[in-house]
Amino acid sequence: MPKIKTNSGAKKRFTLTGTGKIKRKHAFHSHILTKKTKKQKRNLCYSTLVSLTDVNQVKELLAMK
Repeated sequence: MPKIKTNSGAKKRFTLTGTGKIKRKHAFHSHILTKKTKKQKRNLCYSTLVSLTDVNQVKELLAMK
């Protein structure tokens, strides 16, 4: 069986934590920021974990499955 290639788009967007969880950035923080509140922009700048429903799909893209 040939090796499965890692999806290069996913490789740039996701990182692994020390415990093996997958970290991601929030969307909607790149442009059209003038109409968003300070609180909204502040909360979008922090990273978060991928939800449990999407973990398997992301792992497949990162060739971890």
